[in-house]
Amino acid sequence: MKEKSKEIGSRIRELRELSEITEDEMASYLNIDVETYRRYETGEEDIPASILFEIAHKMGVDMGLLLTGEETRMHIFTVTRKGKGVEVERRKQYRYENLAEKFIHKKAEPFIVTVEPRDEKPKTNSHPGQEFNYVLEGRIKFYIHDNEIILNEGDSIFFDSSYEHAMEALDGKRARFLAIIM
Repeated sequence: MKEKSKEIGSRIRELRELSEITEDEMASYLNIDVETYRRYETGEEDIPASILFEIAHKMGVDMGLLLTGEETRMHIFTVTRKGKGVEVERRKQYRYENLAEKFIHKKAEPFIVTVEPRDEKPKTNSHPGQEFNYVLEGRIKFYIHDNEIILNEGDSIFFDSSYEHAMEALDGKRARFLAIIM
């Protein structure tokens, strides 16, 4: 996964430089410190899917270009077969499978997210926009803005993702959910 992070970071750096955007400008836009942003570009740190979404938006490209290096072309529909979406690992606590990386000009990014059980409380994250999560398998404790909510299979939550949030698999079992980042 580290090699993939380096490839993605390299593509981002190249696009940023071609767009004449400084590291400081990009970090400010993403509301993160410049050192964290630099670690994303060098591949030293995995880039959260939500941050990739925002980088793609700032650069005026589709997220699929950042993930694969290939220009997205599908504009009527795209099919992603089970287990064949491009995967993005996020801080080792979540694994994201992009379900529409080939579709151009998306207004949202759909993912299947897998959360493995862990002993420690997950680190929170925030990003601009909104997010919808629908639990497909297992149970999840959802943390948002000083709230803890238990979500079971079939439950969903729609929220303002600018608030700090995180998810944790419960009962010592893996959990999976559909996430749509807007």
